[in-house]
Formats: sequence, C-alpha cells, structure tokens
Amino acid sequence: MTTYFTKRNFIRSSLILAGASWSGSLFGQAKKPRFNVLVMTEAGGIHAPFVEAAKKWLASQAASANFTIHYIENAEPINDKFLAQYQLFIQLNFPPYMWNDTAKAAFQKYITEGKGGWIGFHHATLLGEFDGYAMWPWFSDFMGGIRYKNYIPGFAKATVRVEAKAHPCMKGVPSSFEVQKEEWYTYDKSPRPTVNVLASVDESTYSPDSDIKMGDHPVIWSNERVKARNIYIFMGHHPDLLTNKAFTTIFGNAILWGARETK
Repeated sequence: MTTYFTKRNFIRSSLILAGASWSGSLFGQAKKPRFNVLVMTEAGGIHAPFVEAAKKWLASQAASANFTIHYIENAEPINDKFLAQYQLFIQLNFPPYMWNDTAKAAFQKYITEGKGGWIGFHHATLLGEFDGYAMWPWFSDFMGGIRYKNYIPGFAKATVRVEAKAHPCMKGVPSSFEVQKEEWYTYDKSPRPTVNVLASVDESTYSPDSDIKMGDHPVIWSNERVKARNIYIFMGHHPDLLTNKAFTTIFGNAILWGARETK
C-alpha cells in the first residue's frame, strides 16, 4: 500500500508497507511488521539513480524481512512524536543542513538517547558551509569532529579494506572489496580518534590515480559514544552499488543491527 501527503506543496513522502504475508481465509490477516524504518532521501539531482536503485533494493528487503518503510524528502516532518514511530532512521543521501531547529533537536535526542538506530550514506558527511547554510556542529561531532574538504570529481575505482571484521555489520563481508566508481570525499582530519572505524579505502588502489588523498581514510565507521546503534557508510553515489554484494551485505546487516533485530 502506498499513500502520499503534501505540506505547503514541498513535502513529498511515500509510505510503503512491506512484508505482509497472508494466510488462513480468503481475506486472511496481515502479519504485524517487525519494525518501522524512516528513510530520508534527496529529491532529484545527480544522485537520483542511486536513490531509485536503493529504493527498489529496500523494497525487496522489507518484503523478505517484514518491516515497513516511510520515505520523506526533507526534514520538515521531523519532531519527537514523528520519530517515535520508527526503530531505524536511514539518511539516504541527504546532507546535514537544510534542517529546521525542531528537526535538529528531535534527531539529536533520537541519537543521543538511543531511541532508534541510524544508517547514514554519502552526503551525511557533507559538513561545512553549503548553499548558504552554516555547519551543524553537533552533527560534525557525531561524525567524528570532521569537516568536508574535497572529493574526486572524475571518480575513481578503489579497494575498501575491512578493519573491524567482528562487527555485526561486517558479517559475511570479504576482507576487501572493490567499489567501481566513487567520489571518495576527504576531510580536514581522520575521524578515527573518536569513532570505531569499520573499513577504510586504500588510496594506493585509486584507478585512475588522484592527488586528492588524506592518508588515513576511513569510509565506514560507527560512533559508540552515543546510545543509538549507528553506522556511516560513505559510498552512495552510483546505482551499481546495489549490485555490489559486499555493499548490499553491509547495508542489510546494518538494517537489522540498527533496528536491534540482531546483536
């Protein structure tokens, strides 16, 4: 079932109730979803193909694992009451700016008090002054105290090395895997001192090579100083990622772990 609502002609969201199975009589009875997921996406732009591929993949996961998905395309609906409906918040290519103060406060409480889990991708570390918005200091601290510095505009293939093989999100993931096309953001410093780095990119494997490097270059990490289970996964530009077995395994693991369906 899909429903849509609008608010001042600029909020668009879709509610996808997935995973219901039917049994018994002709009409049957829907199986209660295991948990509810909120997914924030960017509308249109160059990342639209990744977002659309991710939505299709998420729909299949929701059907097989029996959870619901609710999509929003900006932070306007977010407040304490709204977030209380969800056990997991996925920030799918949406930056840490353009949030109003109510949304910021609600999200910060959701994370610091562990009211739900969080998975962030790609633009979640677009930390700095962008489009006339100031940097959100709390979000920078949440991401390891970093500030966005640069990226590889022509893209590069590279090898990602798993560091925390025992972490639940890395279950079934090979010790290294290739990502065919990414921008590989750099930051003013490594987040490593204040986060648990789960994987990093080997900059020596960039193809084509690039001078845009930062040395110690984490690309997947978790902030264990907050109560919420959380994971940031830098990759999130190209739709081919949803055909990358290592990437989808991490994503699938993170959903169940973040929603506290696994240890």
